[in-house]
Amino acid sequence: MSSLIEPSQIAHEQDLVWLEDIDALDYVRQSLDRLPTRRGKPAYHRDGRMVGYATLSQEARASRASGTFLRRVFWLLPHDRDQQPDGLYASAAPSEAVDPRTLSASTKGYKTERSEGGPPSDAMRELGIELPKS
Repeated sequence: MSSLIEPSQIAHEQDLVWLEDIDALDYVRQSLDRLPTRRGKPAYHRDGRMVGYATLSQEARASRASGTFLRRVFWLLPHDRDQQPDGLYASAAPSEAVDPRTLSASTKGYKTERSEGGPPSDAMRELGIELPKS
């Protein structure tokens, strides 16, 4: 969950790999998954679809207990706003959702007015970020 992600847990991220155009997405869900490798596309075992994932640097150490690595995975469920714009998340976002434009390697990401279904903020306008036309 985005609010539970600590900077130390993602400090060894090297890159974020996007499988879809994030400019078309108001939010993505992020989670920390225990994965067997530092790199490569992880297996996906949730409903919905994976839209991205993090890769780790060589400095990332595996868990002593499990031999796995903590890596972020970004995903969406079938009832998320991109598939159901007038549905459950028409004017809100799930707790683990963040605006993908606020994400980068080793940066946890944040909710924005856009990810919450609201109008663009002053900061978005200053950065030239526009909401998609409905």
